Amino acid sequence: MTRVRVQKIESIRDPEGNLGKRIELIEDRVIPRFAVRPATEEARMVQEVMKTVQQQIPILAAQRTQFTLPKMILFLTENEYEKLGIDFDVNHIYELELSGQSIRFKRAP
Repeated sequence: MTRVRVQKIESIRDPEGNLGKRIELIEDRVIPRFAVRPATEEARMVQEVMKTVQQQIPILAAQRTQFTLPKMILFLTENEYEKLGIDFDVNHIYELELSGQSIRFKRAP
């Protein structure tokens, strides 16, 4: 089971001119943080400065722990999107299951 987040939804037309959607899914991971003990005094000082900067600018700390990888792009006509039965929303997280020639999406709790 893989967790994916909807990065982008765009309106498209297929080659026959039918309206549809382009749904971009990215893998959503949180990288565990672990303590690294610097070997030198200079490295310890740099580490402390970085911690202080991250405390002052919280967005820098958040970007370090969140990691995303492109996972899947769906090109669906309106009819295919309705048959799929999932209402994708940008920034919502879904569980992606690949099993025996099938793909299943489930909204993550």
